[in-house]
Amino acid sequence: MIGENDAGRAGSLYVVSTPIGNMGDFSFRGVEVLKSVNAVLAEDTRHSRHLLTRYDITTPLIAYHEHNEARMSPALVRRMSEGESFALVSDAGTPLLSDPGSRLVAAAAAAGLKIVPIPGASALLAALVVSAVDLSRFTFFGFLTRTGSERRSALDEIAALGTTAVIYEAPNRLVQTLTELEERGIGERPSVVAREMTKQFEEVRRGTVHELRAYYEGTPPRGELVLVIGPGRAERPGEDLVRERVRVLRTSGMSSRDIAATVAQELGVPKRLAYRLAQELAVGNREKQEGES
Repeated sequence: MIGENDAGRAGSLYVVSTPIGNMGDFSFRGVEVLKSVNAVLAEDTRHSRHLLTRYDITTPLIAYHEHNEARMSPALVRRMSEGESFALVSDAGTPLLSDPGSRLVAAAAAAGLKIVPIPGASALLAALVVSAVDLSRFTFFGFLTRTGSERRSALDEIAALGTTAVIYEAPNRLVQTLTELEERGIGERPSVVAREMTKQFEEVRRGTVHELRAYYEGTPPRGELVLVIGPGRAERPGEDLVRERVRVLRTSGMSSRDIAATVAQELGVPKRLAYRLAQELAVGNREKQEGES
């Protein structure tokens, strides 16, 4: 039994990937580990109970989620130090990827405990391998915040990336996210929406950011989504070049808003950058005029 250790030996923490839809994706090794540990740490015990029942696993379940992980982690580490072993699972897929568990893994590592990955299904990897975009390098952003400066900064970063970006998104916010990316001048970037991966209504839709935004405006998506944004140009215009183009458009009498839209489209830079430079130029011109008067 994995959870049984020789006297004085510490137990282990197993990080176990579970199916994201198709139950046939659970590995033999995953089943063996869940049967052998002292307890399974589950994000939602009611949800995980279905998985355990499917594979005749009678191991006790312990609720471990974002609301109790800070309180429970020290006790779990102590129990592992005393010889017990646990398996950490999320509701679906690979734990720690936009799911709880990082705190426990870090605490177990700090205590010198053995941490064992049990690989398996992952919505992130499933979406990437069918996306047909460049996978040589990618950045995973998880779920974006709904509003605020943190969201704007993340979207700006995605727009400026020269590599592939991967986002987890709720169906009711997909169009908003695509719209905000399009506003940042990357409407023509190749992208993919991978929906309901491994499930009955699995769908992989490819197109540009603009095309996907237009499609899902008329066909609201359902289910779990992964949005893959292909890489932009390896090199973007420097800020000096952007500032010069902003200056030229300002002399023609265009507003800051129109300048931002035009420069983002022409140079492929974030609209927020162009707007900021246009506003800085407007303020500078105004102060210069006031000083001359």
